[in-house]
This record gives sequence, structure tokens and C-alpha cells, in this order.
Amino acid sequence: MTPVPRSNPTRTPAVFLDRDGVLNRFFVRGRTTHPPCDLGEFQLLPGVAAALQRLKTAGFPLVVVTNQPDVSRGVTSHRCVEEIHDHIRATLPVLDVLVCYHDSADHCGCRKPRPGLLHAAARRWPIDLARSFLVGDRWSDILAGQAVGCTSILVETPYSGRHRCIADGCVADLAEAVTWILDRAFRSMKGAA
Repeated sequence: MTPVPRSNPTRTPAVFLDRDGVLNRFFVRGRTTHPPCDLGEFQLLPGVAAALQRLKTAGFPLVVVTNQPDVSRGVTSHRCVEEIHDHIRATLPVLDVLVCYHDSADHCGCRKPRPGLLHAAARRWPIDLARSFLVGDRWSDILAGQAVGCTSILVETPYSGRHRCIADGCVADLAEAVTWILDRAFRSMKGAA
């Protein structure tokens, strides 16, 4: 088990965001969810841009951390996924987008629920993981955030696997998660004053 880092006052708390189901719509085929195959299928969920702007205005760096195993499965191409991420970077106030392209069988350290993407972000940017937040729509997102000490918020869907995790908060969508985060951050600042 990775030790949970202590808070570092020289670093900034960030908000980590899963992609599919948090920022954009996913597709259900059979009983399984799937990400958009290309930029033509990519649709932001309602209120996402405004919600992210609230976080940015409050001073939070925003980092997208996403598993995209359909690349290694041959369902979509690396180029199509990167076109979506270029679009996200161009239209949303995000600092970075970090991706795991591996499938479960690869047993890599970056595929959530493992925390490799979060550690990579903290190496690349001056992020304090222990004071950061993670917003995801799957149990695996929550476990990844908790592994590094993030406060983790679950956006509940029928596919979240809530029974497999204990999130710090459960919300209906990103806008509600942002209100939750800002309320928590405000109370924390008042307590430190």
C-alpha cells in the first residue's frame, strides 16, 4: 500500500476529474458503458463548463485523469482520444489531461484504481495531493483518490459501483460536486483563520 502523503504548504490543492460520466456523456451498449469513440461523439454534460470555471476562479488547478483502455483493446485509436483531449484543453479551463491507455490485464500502476496518474500529476505540477479533491463516477476513481489522500466525491450513476467504495461525498453531477468542494474548502479556510 502506498503511504498517504502529508500536506505540503508549498504546494497547491487541485481538483482531479474523471472524464467519461463526469465531464462528458458515456454510451451504454448492452449493460456496459463506453466512452465516445471520437470527437464527433464527444458531448459535454450540462453545466460542466460553468462548474469548472467556478473551481478555477476559486484557485484550484484542474487535472483530468482518465482510463482509456479502448485504445489497447483496438476499439478506438490513440489519435481519436488525443483529439478529444485537445478539445477539452481548448474549451475547458483544465491544467492537464493524464491518460492510462492500458487494459486491466496489463496490471499497470496508472490504471485507476491504482494512483499512478495522480502521482504523475503531482510530479509534473506543484500539487498537494493530501489537500486535493477527486471527482469520479466509478468506485475505481474513488479508490485511486483515497490512495493518495484526496477527498473523493462520487458522481452517482447506475454504473458507479457505489457498494465497492466509501466516498467522502456522493452527488448527482459535477455542479453539485463543485458546490460540495467549495463549501468544504471555505469551511477549511475559516477553521485555519
